[in-house]
Amino acid sequence: MAVRQAKGAAREPVSKDRLRLWLRLLRSSRFIEAEIRERLRLSFGITLPQFDVMSALNRSESGLIMSEISRFLMVSNGNVTGIVDRLVADGLAKRVQDSADRRKNQVRLTAKGRKAFVTMAAAHESWIDELLGTYNGAELPGLTDALERIVPAGAGGG
Repeated sequence: MAVRQAKGAAREPVSKDRLRLWLRLLRSSRFIEAEIRERLRLSFGITLPQFDVMSALNRSESGLIMSEISRFLMVSNGNVTGIVDRLVADGLAKRVQDSADRRKNQVRLTAKGRKAFVTMAAAHESWIDELLGTYNGAELPGLTDALERIVPAGAGGG
């Protein structure tokens, strides 16, 4: 087992450092997520899952079927149904029957939804920029690369 020697301290296993890193990553992630949830709620009256569905729909002009949205968000179809129902009720999304398979509905953003999403996405980006603003541009690629050693880009749904 690898050990490290801290200045003036007893030798400690590297696994303890990894545990501390995990706890710090978890705490940081939870903090940022909670902050984003609250800002979305206060600024736009939507939830983070609604924002995530809108983000997925924004990437697809032709729309997505419920199972595609579920896979993107890594949640059940049942969870997605409630989120989509709310977006439809608010006029931000619509269901369109699939011409090839009438049992399927495509979910698409409405014009109002696309316009709202552009505004929300810009705010979201500025909030992330603010929350991670303690890192300068030169540090970011190294941090991103280090985290990609844990979960490679494209893996794990994110």
